[in-house]
Amino acid sequence: MAKEKSKLTNSEKLRGNMEKGLEEKKCLEEKNSLMEKNGIEDVEIIISKSLKIGVLASAIVILIGFLMFLITGRSGYAGSAYPTALAEIFKGLVLLKPYAIILTGLFILILTPVFRVGVSVIVFLKEKDYLYVGITILVFVILIISFLLGKVE
Repeated sequence: MAKEKSKLTNSEKLRGNMEKGLEEKKCLEEKNSLMEKNGIEDVEIIISKSLKIGVLASAIVILIGFLMFLITGRSGYAGSAYPTALAEIFKGLVLLKPYAIILTGLFILILTPVFRVGVSVIVFLKEKDYLYVGITILVFVILIISFLLGKVE
C-alpha cells in the first residue's frame, strides 16, 4: 500500500510538472507574441516620427519663405519668370529668394514619403525582416525612377 501511494505521488508529481511545463510554454508564447507586437509598434513609431519631421521641416521652410515674401514684397524673380529646374531653385535658395525658399519647402514635402520608404528599409533591416526589406527596396526604386522620368513643363 505504501508503494501504491508513492507511485501515485510520483504520477501526481509528473502530472504537476507537465502542467507547469505547459504553463511555462504558454507564458513564453505570450511573451514572444508581445515582443513581436512591440517590434511592430516600434517600427510604426519610427516611421510616423520620420513623417512628422518631414512635414514639420517643410512647413518651417515654407513659412520662412512666405514671411520673407511678406516682408520684402518680392518673390525674388522679375515679372513672371519663376524657376522650374532644381538647379535654378537651388541658385535662388542660395540667394535667399523667397519664392525659391517656398519651392524648397514644397520639395521637402514631396520627398517626405520617399524618405519614409528609406527609413522603412533601414528599420526592416534592423528587424531582420528581409521580405519587407525586398518589397520596400522595390517600392523605393520605383519611386526614384518615377522622379527621374517625370517632366516639368
